[in-house]
Order: sequence, then structure tokens, then C-alpha cells
Amino acid sequence: MNKKCWHAVYVKSRTEKKVQLELDYQGVEVYLPLQKKLRQWSDRKKWVDFPLISGYLFVHITRFDYDRVLQTNGVVSYVRFGGTAAVIPDEQIELIKRLLHDYEEEIEVTFNYFSKGDKVEIIGGPLKGINGELIQLKGKNKVALQIENLQVALTVEVATDDIKKILEPKQKSAISAG
Repeated sequence: MNKKCWHAVYVKSRTEKKVQLELDYQGVEVYLPLQKKLRQWSDRKKWVDFPLISGYLFVHITRFDYDRVLQTNGVVSYVRFGGTAAVIPDEQIELIKRLLHDYEEEIEVTFNYFSKGDKVEIIGGPLKGINGELIQLKGKNKVALQIENLQVALTVEVATDDIKKILEPKQKSAISAG
């Protein structure tokens, strides 16, 4: 109960920095992973800090601080897994910190998680409406799909945001009334 654990919290859109300051003020250990991105305006370019994962903050708290975090302006809820607030292992927080410190390229975060063998549908772009099986992810935008009924693999550049998993219907059990 007194052991501190990392938890992820959802915050209102574009309030990550404000909520971080509020939690800091309350004495809560909070981590907002930020990365610098070069932004272009009509008259200048400027490096700006953006949250790595939009809408998320990480808090290192005991059970005692749980409700206080939820009552903070801008906090929506804890990220939940299995009905309870998900505990983020210390190693994963350290990995994010190390990546942001050591990695010079922009890190892209996607909430789409695909794996080999997934049945997918292309939901945007010129191939919209095509179904297939995911054969391979090749970087952040290249996907190899095997198009159904053709038995050939087409390698196409499709943004992962333009692909969605097709959920397989649960197989019905054959029960006969007799």
C-alpha cells in the first residue's frame, strides 16, 4: 500500500503541461515525456516541446495518492487494464526516458498495434476497402498484405492509420436441441 508504482493517466486534450504543473504543485511525482519537434510558421521556424504520447501523463504514487490525482483538474481517468489502474513497470518508464535522451530522430507513437497474421482492412487511401492478411510491417508506413483470394503478396505503402484490424466473429458452437 505504501509502495510507489507508476500509473498512466488520461488528461483532457492539450492540457498535459498544465496538469503536470498542478500535480507537481501538489507534490505528486509526475513524468510527462516531451520531445522537440521543428514547427514552421509563415515567418519563422521554431523547436517546440510536444508530449510524446498525446493525452497521457505518468504518475509515481502510492495508493494514498490515487484519489488525489483523479481529483486534479484536467485528469480524466487512469489507464485501466482488467478493471484496475494499470501499473507501468519502472523499466518501461526508464526506457522512455532513455529513448528521449539518446535517440536523435523523432519518435512516432501509434495506438494501432498490428502483428503478423492479422486480418486487416484498408480504410483510407487509394486501396480503401481492400481486405487482406498482414504479412509484414516494414517501418512505420510500409505494410505487406496478402490480398484475399489472390494468393499473391502485394507490398504497398499504407499509413498504419489507414489500416484497421478485422475482428474475427466468434465461432458459434453447434448445439442441437433434442
